[in-house]
Amino acid sequence: MAAKKQSGSGRLSVAKTYKIYINGKFPRTESGRYFTLEDKRGAVIANVCRGSRKDFRNAVVAARKAQPGWAKASAYLRGQILYRIAEMLEGRREQFISELVLQGATARAADKEVDASIDRLIYFAGWADKYQQVFSAVNPVSSSHFNFSILEPTGVVSMLAPNDSGLLGLISNIAPTIVGGNTCVVLASETLPLSAVSFAEVLHASDVPAGVVNILTGYRDELTGQFASHMDVNAVVYCDGGRKVARSVQEAAADNIKHVIARTKTDWASDSAQHPYLIRDTQEVKTTWHPIGV
Repeated sequence: MAAKKQSGSGRLSVAKTYKIYINGKFPRTESGRYFTLEDKRGAVIANVCRGSRKDFRNAVVAARKAQPGWAKASAYLRGQILYRIAEMLEGRREQFISELVLQGATARAADKEVDASIDRLIYFAGWADKYQQVFSAVNPVSSSHFNFSILEPTGVVSMLAPNDSGLLGLISNIAPTIVGGNTCVVLASETLPLSAVSFAEVLHASDVPAGVVNILTGYRDELTGQFASHMDVNAVVYCDGGRKVARSVQEAAADNIKHVIARTKTDWASDSAQHPYLIRDTQEVKTTWHPIGV
């Protein structure tokens, strides 16, 4: 692991090692590998875990175990937990601003990104008990039955978070996924990873059950195929890449007919990046028939 350059006192300062987040814990990567994150001048900012395929498999096991209980939680409770995440993020606002600045953002841009991230959590918390009313339906049928369509969470969602939005893009994908009762495994931005692991600390202190959100850091080229092909993942979300990436994700996901959700070319700071259809993306429609008069 790398150390920072000498401080004014002449000693080498110790760079923080950012761990991954699996099943409500902060383990080191099982591979023991790290990469150094540097600023524009080449100075070492931090050591970041280089997550492995084994780390991803462990995270999927944790997400699968947590999913049934999380799906059964009331909409009110899920909304309250998202609101609690926003409260905790607000309390650590200055830390996240400083981390974004450390990774190259201007102070003004970092301030706006953190504020927008808090607001986005509040936005999706408000939809927790409303999206069913919007997307569910009573269907007209030509028989003596009631026919209802309601939404159910798709299950475990793997997620390749935006590379160019270390905090807001991450939250904009996690929040609508978990508010609908899914669990997720997220690969953080490769170039802006610090806020993702710090956000895991926020989740850890916000009543989010272990395994609901799992966050890995590492190289996209190494892990994208695993995120798309794992047979116990029900949907995959990706936010970057051209036609080659899109095709490889689609082909890998086809083995278990995994739902593929592309969110490329999205301006995460825009109001158009927050809407209830982001919740709908990771839901399945369940239709129930019930005879009239019984």
